[in-house]
Amino acid sequence: MSEQAHVRIRVLVVEDHPIVREAVCAAIDDEDDMVVVGQAADGIAAVEEAARCEPDVVVMDLFLPGQGGVEAIAQIKQARPRIRVLALTSSTDETVFLAALQAGATGYLVKDSQRRDLLEGVRQVAQGINAVTPRMAGKVARRITEGYVLAEALTDREREVLRLIGEGATNHEIAERLFLGESTVRTHIQHLQEKLKIENRNQLMLYALRTGLAPYPD
Repeated sequence: MSEQAHVRIRVLVVEDHPIVREAVCAAIDDEDDMVVVGQAADGIAAVEEAARCEPDVVVMDLFLPGQGGVEAIAQIKQARPRIRVLALTSSTDETVFLAALQAGATGYLVKDSQRRDLLEGVRQVAQGINAVTPRMAGKVARRITEGYVLAEALTDREREVLRLIGEGATNHEIAERLFLGESTVRTHIQHLQEKLKIENRNQLMLYALRTGLAPYPD
């Protein structure tokens, strides 16, 4: 057997529920080609553990106490770009999925996936191959296509408002910067939600980020 065959994928598991974390770790450690080198239960600890054990892959829950998984992914990738991240979450929300990819995740699996899907996902991500739950890939492809078409219907003013929302500006700040009344800003936001088929302000912010209208925060 070649020396390369003995090299294991080093995995950091980040999950706040102990039972789930133990199950993921056990599944990984049962495989001959991968090994768990660290564990964390929140986003801050995840960043610290990534620096300590320098894994090849981080299996990251996105809904964590304190600092969330998306923020942790962004910090890990900024500090150590070579580390690859597989998001493992209960969410099938397209905006959460896109936020994880924008932050630097290479894969995204939903927690109702099979054990074999998780293990194959770790292997694919370690090689730089995107591993995405099939139904999420289909939903997002449709959403992005629809989104770009719908964005063409936005006015210049609506684009300006959307950009500022993406930068985290409040209605008052948007009104001051664009010399508008706050009621007018609220009207623009309502029109944006209707045109883009988006439900709330957080999703408008993520839309602005993923389409490049607003820069992703450092």
